Amino acid sequence: MQGALHVAKTGLSAQDTNLKVISNNLANVSTVGFKKDRAVFEDLLYQIQRQPGANSAADSQLPSGLQLGNGVRTVGTQKLFQEGEFQVTGESFDVAINGRGFLQVQLPNGDIGYTRNGQLHLDSEGRLVTAEGYPLEPEITLPGEVLTMSIGNDGTVEVVVAGDATPQEIGQLEVANFVNPQGLQAIGQNLFLETAASGAPQVEVPGENGTGILQQGMLEGSNVNAVEELVNMITTQRAYEINSKVISTADQMLSYVNQQL
Repeated sequence: MQGALHVAKTGLSAQDTNLKVISNNLANVSTVGFKKDRAVFEDLLYQIQRQPGANSAADSQLPSGLQLGNGVRTVGTQKLFQEGEFQVTGESFDVAINGRGFLQVQLPNGDIGYTRNGQLHLDSEGRLVTAEGYPLEPEITLPGEVLTMSIGNDGTVEVVVAGDATPQEIGQLEVANFVNPQGLQAIGQNLFLETAASGAPQVEVPGENGTGILQQGMLEGSNVNAVEELVNMITTQRAYEINSKVISTADQMLSYVNQQL
């Protein structure tokens, strides 16, 4: 009974973590470029009281033995990088990556961040920046009196300025690809950082070597499926209730033993 209490406690802790992951997904259902998480669980160490395959007699063996589990634990959260739905905005500063890859962002500490959020803005210096004011890498600066700006599928940035109808190329957007994007470290603000698990970034021209192309005037929405998350939430709630019931049952059994002895 004491063992059952401990096992049920690990179950409650795991489902509490699972609910937190689900709630974060639902909270970001409208976040541009957001990638949902899922909790990853594993069973804990087993107590082997009778070894499977051990001899039970001179010419016979135990078919399964006696193995008692000690519960469950959360070992990680996994980012799922399936593409979200594309939203047509018509805004020239909006850009979506159709395929693999991340836009590169220069962080204040000098590090490079990576994002799928292409909702860009202009700062006071005419640079293309994120909503937090972080400039793209490589930096794209628009000249004064820009009439139109276009971003090609290959990341080429061209502008038409007042008094000159000929488009001028002012820069090239690049995308970074990773062998294991699930190994990236999420730091908030729609940004990720490189880690040893993700591997080094492979910076490419959009559309080359398996990377996606850029789509101007579009944004990639969150890949969270609200219905799926609600179903997961119900499943988590029921699992939590079942583990709570185990604790209640073990407590009643202990109470019965205390009263009878």
